[in-house]
Amino acid sequence: MKSPGHRTRDIERQAGYLKPEHCAPPPPRSGSGTMWFIRDGCGIVCGVITWFLVFYAEFVVVFVMLLPAKNVFYSLFNGVIFNGLAFLALASHAKAMCTDPGAVPKGNATKEFIESLQLKPGQVVYKCPKCCSIKPDRAHHCSVCKRCIKKMDHHCPWVNNCVGENNQKYFVLFTMYIALISFHALIMVAFHFVFCFEQDWTKCSNFSPPSTVILLILLSFEGLLFLIFTAVMFGTQVHSICTDETGIEQLKKEERKWAKKSKWMNMKVVFGHPFSMAWLSPFAAPDHGKADVYQYIV
Repeated sequence: MKSPGHRTRDIERQAGYLKPEHCAPPPPRSGSGTMWFIRDGCGIVCGVITWFLVFYAEFVVVFVMLLPAKNVFYSLFNGVIFNGLAFLALASHAKAMCTDPGAVPKGNATKEFIESLQLKPGQVVYKCPKCCSIKPDRAHHCSVCKRCIKKMDHHCPWVNNCVGENNQKYFVLFTMYIALISFHALIMVAFHFVFCFEQDWTKCSNFSPPSTVILLILLSFEGLLFLIFTAVMFGTQVHSICTDETGIEQLKKEERKWAKKSKWMNMKVVFGHPFSMAWLSPFAAPDHGKADVYQYIV
């Protein structure tokens, strides 16, 4: 008995299924400088909450634990490390949110485009009935973005965007840097509690003892929660990249039709060729080099 996924594919293989006459010509492409942004209320709220929580952690770390400085070297060292990682986390979040994840041109399932593919007998193409697009191999439709996304892993409300072939690097960096600042904040909270217990509570912070305790407990809860969440997400993303199988493909147990590459090559496909410090930078667009080009014809 065939799975629902196979039945859908069989329907898409039927010649009459494409119906190019039902598709309007695709809208003109915007300029290359146009910013990608999904107007989804839930995603926008989640994105704002993410930035608010990072700024809250910044406030507690700087104004409760590091200032006034009890030890100049300790405050300067931890302040630079934490603020640097927080900046990279927010930059990675912004890039993951505002980068086109690999959207297929909408409405390109026209007669002219299909003829331009010069299909040979026996060759088939897949059409998305929702956005009227010819789907490249490994593309899936996102109901939130309302587009087919190439190599779509999942839609993440925390970055208000899909995670696809063009922005997966930024999403992985975002989870990594959030996990690092969460871990760093937890360590500093532990040291600060020890310092406050050994000293006079009125001298260990600019705030009153009750306010200091509440702020530190809230930061501890936030840090622990996000450390667990982002560390798990980072691990699953790295595993998905190394196995070259997206979250959707794993969930649907889709048949593997693409060439198998080494784990190191799969990492370079996402983060860029060759390996360099640019892998850790959200400001460096990955150079895909000899990465495979996903085809419309399968």
